[in-house]
Amino acid sequence: MTGNRSTLRLTAFVLIAGVAVAAYLLRPAADAGSGPGDAPAAVQAAGLPRLLDLGADKCVPCKMMAPILEELKQDYAGVMTVEFIDVWKDPTAATPYGIRVIPTQIFFSAEGTELFRHEGFFSREDILAKWRELGVALPDKGA
Repeated sequence: MTGNRSTLRLTAFVLIAGVAVAAYLLRPAADAGSGPGDAPAAVQAAGLPRLLDLGADKCVPCKMMAPILEELKQDYAGVMTVEFIDVWKDPTAATPYGIRVIPTQIFFSAEGTELFRHEGFFSREDILAKWRELGVALPDKGA
């Protein structure tokens, strides 16, 4: 009987500990340090709308995004900021954003407020259309 109680207590302890760990790991990104919908302070200081792409240089859709992001960065320099974070090389840099998959694109207002998130490949045309939909006027630079 004593053996059964010990086993039951151990099982209950492991179950409770597992639930606590899962709750901690699955908590909303807002609990991880920044307010809901807000970018870290460094982003808010930029004063320009910002497109942040979180991915990895070895991920296939991320590699497809790379030339698009580079074009946008060049075409809209001084109008919007385009940034890429390699989450495989620097996992801690992704923590404040609470991403689930890569690539993830996050659109921020000039004030640093998160406006929209997209997961997966996002074409140049779709990115520019999303900015227009969000009310950000970007000059027409062609493709």
